[in-house]
Amino acid sequence: MTTTREQGSDERVRHVLEFPGGYTRSTGPVIGRFLTGLRDGRLFGVRMPDGKVLVPPTEYDPRTAAALGTADDDWVEVGPAGTVTTWTWIAEPRADHPLDRPFAWALIQPDGADTALLHAVDAGEREAMATGMRVHPTWRADRTGSIKDIAYFAPGDGPAEVPPSETDLEPVSMLTVPSRLEYRLRGGTVWNRFIDGMAVGQIRGTRCSTCGKVYVPPRGVCPADGLPATEWVDLPDTGVLTTFAVNNVPAAGAPEVPFVCGYVLLDGADIAMLVLISDVSWQEVRLGTRVKAVWVPEEERTRSVKNLKWFAPTGEPDVPFERYEEYV
Repeated sequence: MTTTREQGSDERVRHVLEFPGGYTRSTGPVIGRFLTGLRDGRLFGVRMPDGKVLVPPTEYDPRTAAALGTADDDWVEVGPAGTVTTWTWIAEPRADHPLDRPFAWALIQPDGADTALLHAVDAGEREAMATGMRVHPTWRADRTGSIKDIAYFAPGDGPAEVPPSETDLEPVSMLTVPSRLEYRLRGGTVWNRFIDGMAVGQIRGTRCSTCGKVYVPPRGVCPADGLPATEWVDLPDTGVLTTFAVNNVPAAGAPEVPFVCGYVLLDGADIAMLVLISDVSWQEVRLGTRVKAVWVPEEERTRSVKNLKWFAPTGEPDVPFERYEEYV
């Protein structure tokens, strides 16, 4: 995850959560066959036990949970032309949309299918779109086995010309999907006071007035009692490592792989917080290790949790397990 701040009276923080290089998964035999068809410029659906044809295909009947696509006779080539069943107009496309000009998202029922698939329709103008209109796919010349192999649907029945693709390719069995979530967060009173503390190298928590538990990062309401946690507590930046994991996938802001992240129970807190663990080899990390926060230099600090770089071992004796076992 990466963050940037937007300055102004209404300060917000921009967060980006993504998998570097995309999220890779196996397709399975049903989705793999559908994607292989797209790479070949063909649309396939799968026949359900009641005789209806499902597009895009799924591995199981959505009504009965019966397995689908297990036999060649289950597969039906459909379309490629189809009918728009419903649509919405996009007047101002976003950067990640399939077209850089106004278009429609539409549910399109291919000929021979009983369900519809979602895709873009390049109608030119809103007035040209209508429920019930006929459309056909425009195929990309460079196809990889993705729904994006159809660049968009265009009005009319065709002809649906398919540029030739490479022959003798293996069926599609793996899929890499870009995964990126971007959002902006405006901190409330509790979060802003916590961030103010981080700006000066101080970890702050809140204490429930009823049960007395101290939460960090702070909570406005005690999750145990459902009552306000209004008392602020300045906590030390030392604690005990209660749980950890060794990571072999790169992450923004983390040390080079393999790196360690874990839950640290700060002295005086009643809940462990997730942090990075560094300044120690991953082979030497163990539960019960006493750790202390490592901060960025004072002159480089901003209103950010990134002021706390990570936690590192203090060299003190390990904490006995029975003193932190309920936090593991």
